[in-house]
Amino acid sequence: MADRFRITLAQLNPTVGDIAGNAAKAFAAWEEGRSAAADLVALPEMFLTGYNAQDLVMKPAFHHAAMAAAEDLAVRCADGPALAIGCPWAEDGKLFNAYLILKGGKVASRVLKHHLPNETVFDEVRIFDAGPLGGPYVVGDTRVGSPICEDGWHVDVAETLEETGAEFLLIPNGSPYYRDKMEVRQNHMVARCVETGLPVIYLNMVGGQDDQVFDGGSFVLNPGGALALQMPVFDEAVTQLDLERGPDGWRAVEGEKAHLPDAWEQDYRVMVEALRDYLRKSGFGKVLLGLSGGVDSALVAAIAVDAIGAENVRCVMLPSEYTSAESLADAEAVAKALGVHYDYVPISDGRDAITNTLAPFFAGRDADLTEENIQSRLRGLLLMAMSNKFGEMLLTTGNKSEVAVGYATIYGDMNGGYNPIKDLYKTRVFETCRWRNAHHRSWMMGPAGEVIRANVIDKPPSAELREDQKDSDSLPDYPVLDAILDILVDQDGSVADCVAAGFDSAEAKRVEHLVFISEYKRFQSAPGARLTPRAFWLDRRYPIVNRWRSPQ
Repeated sequence: MADRFRITLAQLNPTVGDIAGNAAKAFAAWEEGRSAAADLVALPEMFLTGYNAQDLVMKPAFHHAAMAAAEDLAVRCADGPALAIGCPWAEDGKLFNAYLILKGGKVASRVLKHHLPNETVFDEVRIFDAGPLGGPYVVGDTRVGSPICEDGWHVDVAETLEETGAEFLLIPNGSPYYRDKMEVRQNHMVARCVETGLPVIYLNMVGGQDDQVFDGGSFVLNPGGALALQMPVFDEAVTQLDLERGPDGWRAVEGEKAHLPDAWEQDYRVMVEALRDYLRKSGFGKVLLGLSGGVDSALVAAIAVDAIGAENVRCVMLPSEYTSAESLADAEAVAKALGVHYDYVPISDGRDAITNTLAPFFAGRDADLTEENIQSRLRGLLLMAMSNKFGEMLLTTGNKSEVAVGYATIYGDMNGGYNPIKDLYKTRVFETCRWRNAHHRSWMMGPAGEVIRANVIDKPPSAELREDQKDSDSLPDYPVLDAILDILVDQDGSVADCVAAGFDSAEAKRVEHLVFISEYKRFQSAPGARLTPRAFWLDRRYPIVNRWRSPQ
């Protein structure tokens, strides 16, 4: 029997629906593995279709095309190492999340996912059928067990594989990022190591898909849980892993151990990668945004420049008589520091025209929120006109605090195709700006140094839609608001939980009410990068019309 086994681990970035393009990436990885004399080339879960493809997978023409592409790939990869790749598989009227082993010119083995996740962004129970608990497949004379993603988080699949002869576990994943998730993954994989006594190879994909970013970070554990190899987070990488058989079974040979950045850097990288891939995969090369002089738009501008370069970012200041000289100076300073194209488009004439048009209908009524929202909606109209004319995707800039309580104007400042900071509370916006000013990385396309000047971060936030307006006129101070929102949204808590944490009951009830009545706005809002397990979209699905409130 062989005493050495080489696996090419391909941590790559597929595109949902681009079956031919994904197959080409897989073939290139296979060729690299063949050149390295690998026994097996492995790609992540559902790589051939891209992930998370949601209901698209159920379309018969789509999954049949993927299956045909897998069979064609098997023919192309007949002369060389086996190729393991994720792909949907339909048979006997059922549809499975499958891991296909291609060798000898055909689909030689199929692993069918048993545990189907049905929480947070995953809805696999309604898409796939559950496969049976199965045994290992054979490559050469080596028996390999491959629990697929969620199956690796459950003891029964791994133990069944160990009991039926698997010599190590290769676990293909489509595991998207949320803050501090790497520790959760590693804890589960250490448990599988300890329970089975086998090496565990955790292979994850990278890249952005809608709101989700797959952060890679593939790793290998030897029996007992010792780390043998750590691949980088977020970057595409192809790595050769050698396993050696000794008296005590297989052990992974020590390899590279990439540095894992802290949560602040990973969050920022997610926002950059999410925007970069959203644009690339949807066909946009340029963006624009309204640069108000405030902290949110400044951070979005920095993210955009880091994602696609300053030459591809247009920032637009749209002042009214309520826009302070301080905001004008701050916006211009941010634009200059980032090196972006900067346009100045006053809205006063347009606002006067709209106001005059409506004057006969509003006669005898006092000015109120209506007039404030006209300003915001006019800005949205102008930005969308520029987006249409120049072919640049409009970015919206509302943070999670504003998105939660509806402190934004629908069809106004909510206009846009993507929101990089949608899952970032305001208090973290401030700190993220400070982090970006103090740090620069090779994956950032923007300049190093202070790109968001201190006054933008430190001044009291204001929408500047009326004289001397401050966000605190309408909302609790952001540290209080964000702490209440963390309980109500991220922890799914109640007003009573807020009170138990020391917050005023009336204030907590008001915030809860704002969260519930803003659901219709979020339903129509742009997608944005997911940073937490309770991001607004697939992680949190509430009715738009809802009369329930916490008793307190």
